[in-house]
This record gives sequence, structure tokens and C-alpha cells, in this order.
Amino acid sequence: MSRKRADLAQLLAALDPEAAAAQRHLQLIALLDWVRGDSQVVQAATDRVAQLVQAAEQSADTRTRLQAWWAALTGQLDITTLLADFGFAQRSSMASELAERLRHKLLPTSPDTLDASELFMLALPHEFDARWLAALDAALLERLLAVLIPAPEDSSAGASAWQRDLLDAISYCAGQILATGFAPELRLRMSEATRQAQPFHVLLRDTESLRVEVLHPLRTDDRLQEAVQRLREHLDACRAAAGSVYAHFEDEGISVGLVFRLRQLRERILRVRELLECLLAPRPVVAATRFMARLVNVGRERRSLRALIAVNSSLLAAKVAERSAETGEHYITRTGGEYLAMVRQAAGGGLVMAATTLVKFGLYALALSAFWGGFMAGVNYAISFVLIQLLHFTVATKQPAMTAPAMAAKLKELDDDADVQAFVDKVTQLVRSQVAAVLGNVLLVFPAALALAWLIAQALGRPAIDAGHAMQTLDTLHLLGPSLLFAAFTGVLLFASSIFAGWVENWFVLHRLDSAIQYNPRITGVLGRRRAARWAHFLRGNISGLAANVSLGFMLGLTPAFAAFFGLGLEVRHVTLTTGQIGVAAATLGMDAVHSQAFWWAVALIPFNGALNVIVSFYLAFHLALRAHNVARVDRRRIYRALRARWRHAPLSFFAPTRGSV
Repeated sequence: MSRKRADLAQLLAALDPEAAAAQRHLQLIALLDWVRGDSQVVQAATDRVAQLVQAAEQSADTRTRLQAWWAALTGQLDITTLLADFGFAQRSSMASELAERLRHKLLPTSPDTLDASELFMLALPHEFDARWLAALDAALLERLLAVLIPAPEDSSAGASAWQRDLLDAISYCAGQILATGFAPELRLRMSEATRQAQPFHVLLRDTESLRVEVLHPLRTDDRLQEAVQRLREHLDACRAAAGSVYAHFEDEGISVGLVFRLRQLRERILRVRELLECLLAPRPVVAATRFMARLVNVGRERRSLRALIAVNSSLLAAKVAERSAETGEHYITRTGGEYLAMVRQAAGGGLVMAATTLVKFGLYALALSAFWGGFMAGVNYAISFVLIQLLHFTVATKQPAMTAPAMAAKLKELDDDADVQAFVDKVTQLVRSQVAAVLGNVLLVFPAALALAWLIAQALGRPAIDAGHAMQTLDTLHLLGPSLLFAAFTGVLLFASSIFAGWVENWFVLHRLDSAIQYNPRITGVLGRRRAARWAHFLRGNISGLAANVSLGFMLGLTPAFAAFFGLGLEVRHVTLTTGQIGVAAATLGMDAVHSQAFWWAVALIPFNGALNVIVSFYLAFHLALRAHNVARVDRRRIYRALRARWRHAPLSFFAPTRGSV
């Protein structure tokens, strides 16, 4: 304790009211660092504040120097920036805010500043600071205020400097709220009722009325409370007007930039309420300290890149998950007829993928460079996936990322045992739908690829690929090699394509491109009204699938090329393409393939390849959907127990419709 007192004496002796601003700020940082100590025990920090107060109370010279230093420190700072602006983006663009936060993380901040916000972040950067500030009791805070600021000679004087600063901050926040509320991209998306009410128009008048009532020496409490109540009611109206924009998002798509501005608007309104509490508090020093403690946490979040991205992209993630859930419902079979239809659609997809596999081997023969080889492979895959979509066929591995959000949405409805059983029914339907799709793809792509390779060999008089290339293909597909890792990575690409598809569909709807295609005079002049309407309707219904298929195709084709550029031997293992490759290799080797260990090790890879493709993409999409839908922790034991019971009593229902299955 003696060392602490000696340190405190040195710190107080070093306080110099005549020092340059940067030096005074460094003295403040050092003093607060002493208060913070080892940042472990809150009571120890509050005890050190008490020591500081006691040292100033016991020495008139120390108190005089401390007061002069504090007056010089606060006199040159712009406190309005701290009260009104701290924690808010200075620009309305999320991209600009992201760049600003990166700058704060990568570049040091100078204490030579007149901006109170910058000094605040330097002086109180830790979460511990919020805790010890909030723990200071009222009596200690009153004593601290007395040693920092001398009592006014005339106690009947008008508003204090602190009240004037609060009023300035409220006026500034009101101006920012007004500017944001008048922004066309927000105003046009508000409901008609809120636009007619014009809640933003009166904010400046309300804040000016509040200023008059606070600063007027003959004010009455009734008039002051009336002005405060009027301002609060209009702030609530502004908040409701901003909230009405979210209803527009439900139908017209979400923009991360708009969500960012809406959140800034909401936080500004809450900041005005906090400033009003400080202004009207019976003990201003207590309210101010609690407010500063909250600002410490605001400052920590202000520096967080993760918080910025997570908060402002959550609604977009929810919309992407919602659109994927709507699409995913179509991939879940419930009846025997739907099950057989899924098998037929998957079989058609397998036939198309057999041709895709042969084209892939043909591209190898061109000996293109890594990039152009990957690009042409991406074109091949993209065309095939789009053709499968247009023919109303299906590829099994495309389903999990779409069906996962539909499953996650059901978790919000698990209120009783009947809901749990309904969820288990949905799981059963999903599993057997996936089984049908995988079997349809795999059981058709192998014989189709083998038959196509044999026909090519008969037409050309030589195999589609030579025996060495065939053996090399089988060796690369060995179950005990890195193929399982590649299969899991392919599941990540499948998930990424579904996210891109949801984002593109949201962007298409947000910008109303279907309406633009249907009614834009230049487009209708080229296509004609009927054709433009058909294109608009087609794109509105298929833009998500087209985006998913094209993006997945190029991911599968270009990822190995880009990985090779960085020296990574990363490849993709799509179960349907893998099976087709085995079929082509078997056509070249003939009956010798049956006697080859490499062939059977490659065949053994197929179920594991399909499982990893499906499980990884489903897990990632399911996890994202849980977070996007804000699904709370559910009783997983109830679900697992119900699934085990279903497996014991009706195991075949997970693979094919049975008489008792749903």
C-alpha cells in the first residue's frame, strides 16, 4: 500500500496545468492506469479512487493543482463529440465504417487531440474500466467532483456547463436523426402512416423547446416535464417509423447498408434518451459516471470488426436462410409418389453428369494452363448444373444446404411432444429424400459414363482415356488417400454456393430487377412486352438456382487452380463426378478393373464421399440458419430420444417410404 501511495504522490505532483495538451492527456492516462492496477479486483480500483480523493482533500495545494489541471484538460476538449458521436459511424456507409475500424486497429492513435472521443478510447480501453466506474458509490463520486471542480460562488446561477454540454449533444443527435430519417432510401421504405405522421419534422423544435426550458432562469418543473415528455413521444414515433422499414424488407429484400443506417438511427434515439436521463437526474455526477461506464463498452464494440459484420449482416443472413428454406421445402419428399419422382429427377441429373465427366476428361486432353483449364472446367460444370435445373432434374449434393434452413425453422416450434414427433417426421423425410437423390445420381452416372466412354472408344477406335490415365484416376480416388478431406472441402463449396444464391436472389428482389425487365421502355423496346414479361417471370423464379449452379460450377473448376498457385494440392470430390470418373476409368480397363484393388478402393470411397458432401454442407447451412433465425437452445435430448425411438421401430422409413412412414 505504501508503494501505491508513493506512486499516487508522484502522479499528483506531475500534474501540470501549463503543460501541452498531449502531456496533460498522457498524465490522465497514467493516472487512470494507476487506478486500474492489475485489472483484477474492482474493489481495489474503487479503493484507489478513494485514495486519490483523500489525498486531494488533505492537501489544499494538491487540490488546487488538481482543479487547475482538470479545468485545463476539459476546457480544450470538445465534449460534444464524446456525448453525441462516440460509438457511431461518422459516415453512413458500412464499407467506410469497416475501413475506419481497420484503421483504428492497425494504426496507433495520438494523445495529441482535441477530440474527447479519441482521448476516451485511449484512457479507458478495457472492459474492467466499465466495471470499476459502475461500482463507484454516490458519496465517493460527490467527493471526487468536489476535488475536481470548485463549487460555484453563486449557487442560484443558471444551467451548469455540464447541462449545456448535454443540451448541445441532444441537439446534435436530433439533427443526425433528422438527416437519417429524411434519407430517400429510408423514407420511401417507411409505411404510409408513419410518413404522414412526420415524426422527424418536429425533433429540432422539441430540442430547442427543451433548451429554452432548461436554460431559462424562471422555468417551472411543469413546463420542463412537458417539453421532455413531448421529445420522448416524438423519439418513440421516430423509432416506430424506422421499424416500419423492416416490414418492407420482408417482401422487398434486405440491404446491409440500409440495415446499418437503421441501426445507427435506433442507437441515436437511445443515446438521446440516455442524455435526457443525465440531464434530469437528481444526482448528475452519478448519472454521468454510469453513462461513462456504458460508453466504455460502446467503445470496445466500436473497435470490433466482428461485431460490425455480425450485427449488420444478421438480417441478411436471416433473409438468405428464409429464401433457402422456401426452396428447400421442394426437396423434401413426403409420399411414395414424391419419393419416386425424386429418384427419377436424380437419375436424369446422373445422366447429364455422365456427359459432364466425359467433357472433363476431354478438357484434360487439351493440356491447358492451370487457370484456363480450371476456367473451362468451371464452364463445363456450370453449363451442366444449369441444364439440370432447366430440365427439372436434380443433383443430390445441392439439396442439403437448401433443406437445412427449412429444418432449422422447425426448431422454433418445438413446444410439446407432438411438435417433437413432427420434427422427427421431417428429419425422416429429409434423410430418405437425400438417400433417393444420391442413389438416383450414383446408380445412373456410373453405367451412363461407362456406356458413353465405350461408345467413344468404338467411334474413335481407341479408349476415351488411356490405361495409364485410367489407373491414375483410380489412384487419386483411393479411400485411404486425401480424398475424404477433399470431399469435406467440397461440402464447404456447396454451402458457399447456396449462400451466394440467396444473396443474389435478395439483391435481385431488393433492386426490383424483375419489374425493371418487365416495364423498362428500353428493354421492352428490344424484347417486346410479352417476351420481357416472360423473362422477368422466369428470372424471378429461377435466379437463385442459376446463381447457385453457376457459382458452384466455377468454384469446383477454379478452386484447384487457385490452390495450386499457393502451393496447395487441394482438389474437389463431388460424389456424382467421382462416380462418373470411376465409370470412365472402368470402360478403359475393361474386366481388368474388377481384379484391381485400386478400382475397389475407389468404389469404397463413393459412400463416404457422398456422406461428407451432404453432412458438411448441411451442417454449415443448419448452423447459419439457427443463428439467423435466433433459435434458442433446444432440448436436444428430447430430439435424440425421439430419433432413436423412430430408428428402433421403423428403420426403413429413413431410406424409403413404408406403409407406416410419413
